[in-house]
Amino acid sequence: MDAAPPTGTQLLAVLAALASPHRLRIVAALAEGRSYVSELARRLQMNRPLLYMHLQRLEAAGLVVGTLERAPDGSSVKWFEVVPFALSLTPATVAAAVPTLEAGGSGKDEK
Repeated sequence: MDAAPPTGTQLLAVLAALASPHRLRIVAALAEGRSYVSELARRLQMNRPLLYMHLQRLEAAGLVVGTLERAPDGSSVKWFEVVPFALSLTPATVAAAVPTLEAGGSGKDEK
């Protein structure tokens, strides 16, 4: 995340993305270094479709990034790594973000 204060929409996306024990475990695992999906699924004892769903949510919030790379055998491997971020969550941060919420930014459409 940028050093600039988050907009209301960005704040909602980050908080919603981190509001899951599975996604917190993924961020913690990726904090140790980048990983490809199959290896990460084994480490976290999570099935790949569920892992992909959580990774997509984290990627949409800008907390992780995935890159597709070609393996020596010619297959494609998707690697993920955590994006360095810091979020100072204070009443002032929330107050500054609220006026920037997009219309309908109630969070109701968040998963």
